[in-house]
Amino acid sequence: MSFPLLTATAALPAIGAIATAAVPAAKRTAAKWLALLFSLATLVLAITVLVRFDPDGDRYQLTESHAWIADFGVRYELGVDGIAVALIALTALLIPFIVLAGWHDADPLETGSRRWRPTQGFFALILAVEAMVILSFEATDVFLFYIFFEAMLIPLYFLIGGFGDRAHEHGEETAATQRSYAAVKFLLYNLAGGLIMLAAVIGLYVVAGNFSLTEIAEARASGELDMATSTERWLFLGFFFAFAVKAPLWPLHTWLPNAMQESTAPVAVLITAVVDKVGTFAMLRFCLGLFPEASEWATPVVLVLAVVSIIYGALLAVGQRDIKRLIAYASISHFGFIIMGIFAMTSQGQSGATLYMVNHGISTAVLMLIAGFLISRRGSRLIADFGGVQKVAPVLAGTFLIGGLATLSLPGLAPFVSEFLVLVGTFTRYPVIGIVATLGIVLAALYTLVLYQRTMTGPVRPEVSAMPDLRVREIAVVAPLVVLLVFLGVYPKPLTDVVNPAVKHTMSDVQKQDPRPEVEAAK
Repeated sequence: MSFPLLTATAALPAIGAIATAAVPAAKRTAAKWLALLFSLATLVLAITVLVRFDPDGDRYQLTESHAWIADFGVRYELGVDGIAVALIALTALLIPFIVLAGWHDADPLETGSRRWRPTQGFFALILAVEAMVILSFEATDVFLFYIFFEAMLIPLYFLIGGFGDRAHEHGEETAATQRSYAAVKFLLYNLAGGLIMLAAVIGLYVVAGNFSLTEIAEARASGELDMATSTERWLFLGFFFAFAVKAPLWPLHTWLPNAMQESTAPVAVLITAVVDKVGTFAMLRFCLGLFPEASEWATPVVLVLAVVSIIYGALLAVGQRDIKRLIAYASISHFGFIIMGIFAMTSQGQSGATLYMVNHGISTAVLMLIAGFLISRRGSRLIADFGGVQKVAPVLAGTFLIGGLATLSLPGLAPFVSEFLVLVGTFTRYPVIGIVATLGIVLAALYTLVLYQRTMTGPVRPEVSAMPDLRVREIAVVAPLVVLLVFLGVYPKPLTDVVNPAVKHTMSDVQKQDPRPEVEAAK
């Protein structure tokens, strides 16, 4: 029996969460180092998965399958394609930086305030989320996926409500109220989506007789399973609604700005750079894979919603006064691009969407983590409370600028390749949608450059005149991510080689081929 690599990759952070939570309260530093050690060990296993994955091999590799609830056809089935491998690598890469960035975020206040839970709990919850996200990317049994898709909400609820941002202009009591509101709103929105999906999961079992993604696909291909058109569309809507909440897609997005605003910067990165990717990944794996006809039927509406997300998110980002809310609305705009690429039903669009998931995760991590360092120094999230930072903290300002330029998809940085492919893939099949979506690029330049100008340039405000530059730990957090942004922006081939074969399988699921160019290339 071969080593269960996929199980080990998800189990290691889960074990780390238990071990970290069990560290005595007086050993806070030991808990931090233990969490970092487990996150790095998980990264090693994720790299092993990436190395062992053969892009030219079977669609799902490193598979594991064991009976679980046999009477109901539920199995413990795992397997990864190129898209899942890329997102597992992203998750495992970001968690160590999240742990390092949040090194002091859960330390008790000197005043003896009781608003903070034990430091051990903060890092244990982060590792628990990592384990559930990785299992969600690995699961090829629909019921198994659903369990972890929903279970990750619990540790996130406590991370948002129990370990919120200390920089609050209205005092601790008001801050606690707003954190609780953000946590409950996050939980209710995602639980509502999950309950609707549960009904669809049950419906799928009634129709197919099992939950195995591979078996259902084989039955459909052989003609043994023939869903009625109306049934397939209802099931698609049940799955898509839950994924659209998680993604988040307009108008189901309103939980995200509150959650990111009230969370610490590392938890905000965990939400938008890691957890939200489960929603867009699931659209590719489950919506298009299980319900190809319904996906094509819903495409016009989904594309319109995606474009609304792009423009709406960017417009609201322009008008924000709070740095974290600005980044949250920018992320809503970027997720609109990802979903548009998925439902453009072209190989360029879906490859671009997958690259966008990875590259958005890296660029948002850089921007949000630097913003967190900035906010912790000033004690305020308001843009108006900053000014002239580049003169007193040039390294901080420089990395903040790089993160911002990546957010607006500057050529030479990783997100540019993703956005370009998404727009090209959309334009070849839906030119009007592609043209309207380009407005999001203009607005991204506006909100990013205005943010930088108002916080970093101009006269030095007295409140920031003594602001220290990035420390060694903080440089260790952002420097590797900046290098990765540049590397993937100049040479994305290692990522595209892994992703493109999986995209071809998805295009085959929906029985789509790329439109022929109007002008043939010269031979």
